[in-house]
Amino acid sequence: MAIEAAEQATDSRSAGGRVWQSGQWAQLRWSLRGVPKIAALILLIFVVVGIFGEFIAPHDPIAQHLAQRLRPPAWESGGNWSQPLGTDTLGRDVLSRVLVGARTSLLIGLVTVGFAGAVGTLIGVLAAYFGGVVDFVLMRLTDAMIALPFLVVALAMAVVFQPSISLLISILVLFGWAGYARVIRSSTFQLRNTEFVMLARISGCSHVRIIRRHILPNIASTFVVLATLQLAVVIVAEASLSFLGVGVPPPTPDWGAMLADGRQYVASAWWLAVAPGVCITAIVLSVNVLGDWLRVRLDPRFREI
Repeated sequence: MAIEAAEQATDSRSAGGRVWQSGQWAQLRWSLRGVPKIAALILLIFVVVGIFGEFIAPHDPIAQHLAQRLRPPAWESGGNWSQPLGTDTLGRDVLSRVLVGARTSLLIGLVTVGFAGAVGTLIGVLAAYFGGVVDFVLMRLTDAMIALPFLVVALAMAVVFQPSISLLISILVLFGWAGYARVIRSSTFQLRNTEFVMLARISGCSHVRIIRRHILPNIASTFVVLATLQLAVVIVAEASLSFLGVGVPPPTPDWGAMLADGRQYVASAWWLAVAPGVCITAIVLSVNVLGDWLRVRLDPRFREI
């Protein structure tokens, strides 16, 4: 009898595990319901390319072969399928540089969104939660950052400091956190006087505990949506700075720098600018579409629009 009881208990635990797993899969399928498949597929491809670009690239992206400079794509006269998208002005394989350049753009975008989002969220939460003088000082600082001309300051910093990826990320974070602070402050204002926050104050919870346990979890969806949409903005800003020569320093492959190199050859070597331009357009559109879908999924107010 004891053995039969043990076997029944084991079977029930196994069945419970299967039910739990099937429930988790059902929840995941429900969460992904209506996801824009084409945008998700494009973004997934860029992520995979960004991670494994160096292994996928058919050639060394920084190796120069002047004898093969400005070779057209494979489908045009004079092209070669060993270099499907042709070569640039220094004989470097365009396809390899596009593949490896995906890592640069995505890495800078994700790091910038992470740091700018953390700083902006902290400032927005503190301003709304404490209010008064704290809110006034932090919001005037935010207004000052928004009022600064982005390109002028970026060019000035590039003149003073040596252009590098760390400098580029610093510039993007410096100008990126203000947008988070504005939106997060508005969301925190709505939570500050709610019943559960007031009860936490009455029960003697510290400010840090209230912010960590009650404020931050309830603004997480707002942060995720905002970070998704800001990722596209950061990718465009990074490409713009690299296009102006104050972004990623050569010879590191970067889409913005590739656009700058190809602008003088649009009429004779169109592939130099088209390849990175298509990549920037595709990833920005995909991120924006996914961001809009995520906003509708996380905020029911947008489902009726």
